[in-house]
Amino acid sequence: MRIDDASSTPSPARARLGVIGLGSMGEPMAGHLLAAHGALVVHSRSRKKSLLEAGSTWADTPRELAEQVDAVLVMLPDLPQLTPMLEGPDGLLAAGRELLLMIGSTSSPRGVRELAERLVGEAGGRVRLVDVPVSGGEAGARAGTLSIMAGGAEEDVRRAATLLAPCGTVRHLGPLGAGEVAKACNQMIVGATMMAISEATVLAERSGIAPADLFEVLEGGYAGSTLLADKRDKLVTGDYSPGGIAAYMTKDLGFAADVAEDTGTSPALLGALRGAYDELVAAGLGEEDLSVARRFVAERGA
Repeated sequence: MRIDDASSTPSPARARLGVIGLGSMGEPMAGHLLAAHGALVVHSRSRKKSLLEAGSTWADTPRELAEQVDAVLVMLPDLPQLTPMLEGPDGLLAAGRELLLMIGSTSSPRGVRELAERLVGEAGGRVRLVDVPVSGGEAGARAGTLSIMAGGAEEDVRRAATLLAPCGTVRHLGPLGAGEVAKACNQMIVGATMMAISEATVLAERSGIAPADLFEVLEGGYAGSTLLADKRDKLVTGDYSPGGIAAYMTKDLGFAADVAEDTGTSPALLGALRGAYDELVAAGLGEEDLSVARRFVAERGA
């Protein structure tokens, strides 16, 4: 279900909101949320001067953040980074408040469901969970045009959609974990497309065709894509400074493999794709942008 009129629901829009994780995706999303809702509490490894100057409130600990808000968007790499934010005297749960916890990371559907079950016992139902992974990259985060894939109870997702509307379009795809399943599918396509673009670029260049010319031709046909348009400059210049690091693809494809196992599916491509990205990371390229797949292909077997 597409939720594109959530802003018409006034009550949740006034909910006090916090963001944990202000990286390449979290920081621009937080900027949109602050501008739209008028107030925001943030916590991250380092203070973001621009957000503080714009009017957001800094919390020294997750507990301090939770004491001031009703809903929290978590934009951390994965669930292992979230766990320390929940636990201990300075954790979110120590605040003892009712919270809507919106997990924006690309995470395991299994892990999200297990976390929800755990929170029922530890928080007595005070903490409600929705998974809201995003697609669109850093460019989409800055433009506020992200595709947000939501899983969870209908009422919880509707509330999350109201809060996150400034960042993009929220689609409710099913029960808790459904958003992460969709994101795993998304990452399969992104990973395969990036590797295919990289191989095609190397083949063309070694045949005397300039990458810029190749991309101009490709973008006018079926091979054109948002990914190609977004990564085009990096592929042409060889500037692989990270937007989203390539190493994350290995964990994301692992989640896709879990979904395949859970659904009794035998994918033809997924195994080869996982092997390629494992090899890329082993070659020491995992901390670069995903477009570094071009360098990986060019140097492979050299």
